[in-house]
Amino acid sequence: MGVRNFALFVLFLFIVPLIASAETVTRIELSNAGSLGEIDLGLKVGEVSPDGSSVLVAGSDGYARILSASEADDRSKDIELLTGKKATVHDVDWHPRGMTAIMVGDQGLALRYDTYDHGVTTVNGSFSVLGYNLKSIDWRPSGDFAYVGADDGSIWKFAEHTGFEPINSSGTSQITDITCHRNYNICFLASLEDGIAVIDQDHSLTWISGTSSETWVAVDCAEAALNECVAFGSGLRSKTLRINTIDASKSYGEQTMMFDLLSGEQTDVTSAHDGTSLIHIAPFSLVRYYPQSSEAFTVLLAEDAAEWDSVISGRALSIVWETDFNEGFIVTEFGNVVAFSPLLEETDSAILTVLVLGAVAVSVPGVILGLIYMNSTWLQRKYKEWRFRKK
Repeated sequence: MGVRNFALFVLFLFIVPLIASAETVTRIELSNAGSLGEIDLGLKVGEVSPDGSSVLVAGSDGYARILSASEADDRSKDIELLTGKKATVHDVDWHPRGMTAIMVGDQGLALRYDTYDHGVTTVNGSFSVLGYNLKSIDWRPSGDFAYVGADDGSIWKFAEHTGFEPINSSGTSQITDITCHRNYNICFLASLEDGIAVIDQDHSLTWISGTSSETWVAVDCAEAALNECVAFGSGLRSKTLRINTIDASKSYGEQTMMFDLLSGEQTDVTSAHDGTSLIHIAPFSLVRYYPQSSEAFTVLLAEDAAEWDSVISGRALSIVWETDFNEGFIVTEFGNVVAFSPLLEETDSAILTVLVLGAVAVSVPGVILGLIYMNSTWLQRKYKEWRFRKK
């Protein structure tokens, strides 16, 4: 019985699931990749092109620039854009076909960037939004319309052939983000005080109940295979938004969750590698969110960033993108370019996990067969008979 109990104990150790520790740790290492200028550029926003080759960044005084997504540390690959404007750009969005991008900002700023000649022109019908401080824009996946939101709660649909047309909305607070699902012409908008709203295929807007009591700063639809998006709000809160693809007005938000990982405030979110989201947190921190499992893990801690460079880490995160898992670039509001790559310890840990799983895959069948043999007198008798015949 002693041998049998020991074997059962060994089997238990092998078949208990490996539990991934959600440690509050930094999983990337940072390196200084230079700066876009010698003075504070006041960068506010940036977005990677649909083909993943370029990043359009923009900010104060109409500043706009194209960077190489994979070689953002190489200034020879930059293209500075001449907007001819002094208003601040608050958001940019590439058209799904990737040939043009729209920039929106204060005082009704609405500009188009064209990759053909790198020209910047005023979009059609921009007189309709003159005087409004435009804060967010996003094209829906069909590429026929984009939605634009302002700091007073005003919302428009935009198309080249019609210009800007207002959408009925009872909201009065700043629209902080607009994001469309990658497979459906269904979009969500976040606001400071009015909650979260959904815009359906026919441009009708519906506020989602139970969302107005919290402050929302961003929405991400990172995983195209899921019929959902995720909203991120003040106090490290998040809310999964379930999409009703038949009647978008019946889409709803699940219970609000809180990330019990670190202190700080969520400021923005970036769709990242393999259908995940990278949440920007002030001060200088990053958290990765997995929509498939609703789990979140720290990527960069503020104290580790401060230890690396106290000056750069004291500046705001403006643009973050990945070229691979835990690998990519950060651009600060000042204009610092920071490269990041997987921490060596994280790489070693991943290799160790693979080795352990391989050992389990090999060992468990042997342990199980051994237990079956020890508890079967018939198998033991057959083995003895076979050994006797072999001799």
